[in-house]
Amino acid sequence: MASTVTPNGFSLDDSGQRVVVDPICRIEGHLRIEVNLDESNTIRNAVSTGNMWRGLEVILKGRDPRDAWAFVERICGVCTGVHALASVRTVEDALGIDIPRNANSIRNLMMLAQYTQDHLVHFYHLHALDWVDVVSALSADPKATSQLQQSISNWRNSSPGYFRDVQNKLKRFVESGQLGPFANAYWGSDAYRLPAEANLMAVTHYLEALDFQKEIVKIHTIFGGRNPHPNWIVGGVPCSINVDQVGATGTVHMAWLNMVSDIINQSIEFIDQVYIPDLKAIASFYKDWGYGGGLAGKNMLSYGDFPTIPNQWDDESLMLPAGAIIDGDLSTVHEVDTRDLEQIQEFVNHSWYSYDDENRGLHPWEGVTEPNFELGPNLKGTKTRIEEIDEGAKYSWLKAPRWKGHAMEVGPLSRFVIAYASGREDVKELVDSTLSELGLPLPALFSTLGRTAARGLECTWSAHKMREVFDDMMANIKAGDVSTANMDMWEPSTWPNDVKGVGMVEAPRGALGHWIHIKNSKIENYQAIVPSTWNASPRDPAGNIGAYEASLLGTPLANAEQPLEILRTIHSFDPCLACASHVMSPDGEELAVIKVR
Repeated sequence: MASTVTPNGFSLDDSGQRVVVDPICRIEGHLRIEVNLDESNTIRNAVSTGNMWRGLEVILKGRDPRDAWAFVERICGVCTGVHALASVRTVEDALGIDIPRNANSIRNLMMLAQYTQDHLVHFYHLHALDWVDVVSALSADPKATSQLQQSISNWRNSSPGYFRDVQNKLKRFVESGQLGPFANAYWGSDAYRLPAEANLMAVTHYLEALDFQKEIVKIHTIFGGRNPHPNWIVGGVPCSINVDQVGATGTVHMAWLNMVSDIINQSIEFIDQVYIPDLKAIASFYKDWGYGGGLAGKNMLSYGDFPTIPNQWDDESLMLPAGAIIDGDLSTVHEVDTRDLEQIQEFVNHSWYSYDDENRGLHPWEGVTEPNFELGPNLKGTKTRIEEIDEGAKYSWLKAPRWKGHAMEVGPLSRFVIAYASGREDVKELVDSTLSELGLPLPALFSTLGRTAARGLECTWSAHKMREVFDDMMANIKAGDVSTANMDMWEPSTWPNDVKGVGMVEAPRGALGHWIHIKNSKIENYQAIVPSTWNASPRDPAGNIGAYEASLLGTPLANAEQPLEILRTIHSFDPCLACASHVMSPDGEELAVIKVR
C-alpha cells in the first residue's frame, strides 16, 4: 500500500516500524491493534482487528421472539441490560405493543443507572490508569495530597492519615512483588504527567469507586431481580408495584423504592464530589494533549434515547436527541431512519464473513451472518500465530457498518455533540462550563481527552436525570397508577404472520440497534449492530476507515516499546469486544472444557 489517502480524508502509510498490541488490555473481549510508525515514532497507519466471532444471530433463528432478550442480553456482562432492552423494543416495534408509563420510567431508571455505574467503572478501572502512574503515588506526600483533595471538592475522605493508609497499602502490594490489579502496565513512562500527589489521590479514588459502584446496580436488582443480566419482558417490565405491601409478595414496595431513592442520592454525591473533580484535575495536566480525534467532530451518530413520553420516539420526548453530524458541520443535524434500507448498511469485504456480493452493503433486515475466516496473502506469520495482519484482505470478525456510506463514531461524545448541536441546554451548560473552567475551546472536545470528558459529564447528567425520572414515577404511582406491563398481545395467536421491527438503545458505549424479522411467530432473522462495531470497524469497499483506526493517526509515541498512547486513545472509546463470541449446542450441553495450566 505504501502511502494513500482514504475517501474519508485520512492519509495512510504502511511503511516504517510495525507495532502490535495484542490483546488490548482493560477492555471486554479481544481486540488487536497494529500501527505503523514513522522515523519520529508518530502513527501513520492503524489497523483494528476484532478477534472473535459473534454467533448469536445464528443461534436465535427459529426461536420465540419473546425469549430473544434473554439470549442477546448475554452478549455482554458489562452493560448488562442494554441488549435486552434493545431486544424487547424491537419485538414491541414489530408487533405494535405500547408499554405503560411506569414501565417506561423503570426502563429509563435501569438505563440511567447503567450509564452511571458503567461510566464510573470505565473511568477509574479501565481508563484512568492511562493517565495515572500508580507507582508514582508511592512517593507522594499524604499531607499535600490531602490539600489537593480539599482544594477541588468537599469529599469527606480527605485527611492526610487516610491517604497515608492507602499509600501504605499500595507499598505492601509493590513490596510483595504482586501489583494485583495494577500489574503489567507501563509505569514510569514519559507519557505520564501527573504529580505524585495527584496520582495518589486518583489511586485512592480507584479503590473507593470499586467499592461504591456495586451500590448503583442494586437498582437493577430491585426492578429486574438481579445484576448482571436483570430480567426484562416484552410489553413492559417484569416487576409489579405494591406500595401498600398488602397481599402479594415479591413486589416492589415502598422500602425498595426508598432504597432506590437513597442510591440515587449517593450516586449524585460520589460523582459530583469525586469523579468530576478528579476528571477536571487530571485533564488540567493534559490540556495540550490534543490527539485522538479521528472521526470525532466529523462523522458522529446517535439514535437518541430516554423517552419521557412512553412509546414516543421523537425530539419532544427524548432526553438525548437522535441525529447524525457529517463532515464536521455542527450547524446541521441529519435525521436518522433505522428502517431505511439505504441508510444503515454493513459491509464485509474486510470482515471474516461472506456475502453473495461483497461490494454491496446489507441493511440489518437483509443481514447475513455466514463466517468465512480467510487470511490475506501478505500476512506475516501463520493462521494460529499472526505476526502482522494483511489489512488489504479480510482482517476482522467485525463487520463495517456505515450510515449513508459514512464511517461514524458513536458513544458519549457523539451523543453530547449532537445534543449540543441540537440546542439542548442541559448538555450545553455542562459542556460550556467545563471547557470554560479548563480554558479550552469547543474543538478541544474532538480528541481522546474530549471523549473521556464527555463520558464523565454524561455520568453526572445521568445521575441527576435518575432523580427526575424517579420523582416523576413516584408522583404517577401516588396518583394511583401501578401498571407495569401490557400483556394484550402476549400470545402469538394475536400476532401478524410476517412483521419486522427495530429496537434502538443508546448504550453507554454508543448507538445500539437490534433488527428482527418475525415469521409465523418465530424469528426468521435477527441482526444487531453494537457500538464497538461502529467504532472498531474495519475498512469498507471504498477504503473508508473506522473510528478506532482514524483516531490513532498522527499520535506520537513517547516510547515505541511502551505504547501507552495507543491504550489511552482506544480506551477513551470504552471498547466492548465481548459482543463477539457466543457458541452453544442446540440442547445446551457442554461443548468444550478449557484448562489453563
